[in-house]
Amino acid sequence: MKLETVRVEEAVGRALAHDVTRIVPGRFKGPAYRRGHVIQPEDIPALLDLGKERLYVLDLEPGDVHEDEAAVRLATAVAGPGLRLSEPVESRVNLVAIHDGIVRVDTRGLRRLNALGYVSLATLHDATVTRQDDTVAAIKPLPLVLSEADIRRAVELCPVRRGLVRVKPFRRLSVGVVITGSEVARGRITDEFGPVVARKVEAFGCCVAVAVCVMDDPGAIAQAIHGVASISDLIVVTGGMSVDPDDTTLAGVRLSGARIERYGAPVMPGVMLLLAYLDAKPLLGVPACALFYSATVLDLVLPRLLAGERVTGGEIAALGHGGLCRTPAACGQCTFPHCEFGKG
Repeated sequence: MKLETVRVEEAVGRALAHDVTRIVPGRFKGPAYRRGHVIQPEDIPALLDLGKERLYVLDLEPGDVHEDEAAVRLATAVAGPGLRLSEPVESRVNLVAIHDGIVRVDTRGLRRLNALGYVSLATLHDATVTRQDDTVAAIKPLPLVLSEADIRRAVELCPVRRGLVRVKPFRRLSVGVVITGSEVARGRITDEFGPVVARKVEAFGCCVAVAVCVMDDPGAIAQAIHGVASISDLIVVTGGMSVDPDDTTLAGVRLSGARIERYGAPVMPGVMLLLAYLDAKPLLGVPACALFYSATVLDLVLPRLLAGERVTGGEIAALGHGGLCRTPAACGQCTFPHCEFGKG
């Protein structure tokens, strides 16, 4: 690499080796001049206004990789399924979701890559819900020029085809809802759980295939679970999840033969979550707090199930870090998912 520094006044007719950034506080940040721009006499006052009294001009040698090319090659290695790459701007390449889904980040690989010291990869939190065309990660080399050995060392940290960052699409699952509660089954009150569940699953492109109301009786609950399971990919059971004597949902789930993966979650609101599996089909018991709070444990677990993931009891236990919602009373207005809730 032959890197030459020249005074701005002497740079006329020379090509820039890098982008020159312009910043207007609070309004704009971006390249005023792109790499490769040939300096013209009329550019000199503007460059001086930007504080650029000297510029780099560069001649690459064999084995040298310019920052823009390095950014694209590194981003290609980092990006797994569900992502596309932006063009490099100031040597930064964005990784953009090509569909709605769940962001999955290899956090150990992310730390190893950033520990190299010559590349920066920033991502959204693992398991974040993302939408098509959202930027979920960005990568930028630090030096103006990297060596082929540097690139190779970084690429070796990225699993082939899976990368370090990917977006798992939501599957078009059908959801069966079992609404427990004798007061609902007898028509004494109107069910409020069903519309909440329908609204949340429809937000991910899924649908409620069937919804049934049953009495607070373990046998009836077990029978209803098997009924909806025959025509659904995911079973949601609402109501009766606490420790009151009339709460028989847990007993009904057990009677159905479903294997309890986790009862209780270190998430508030949402402590009384139930996660089970009936054969391979997930069964989610929704605590009553979902009727009151806009964001609960349901919003942390349901998207992962709708993306086809098998959530484990250990993963539920790990939700305790970041599992305390400040609630709208503390925040003033709920901004979930743009907050720390569930981002541990």
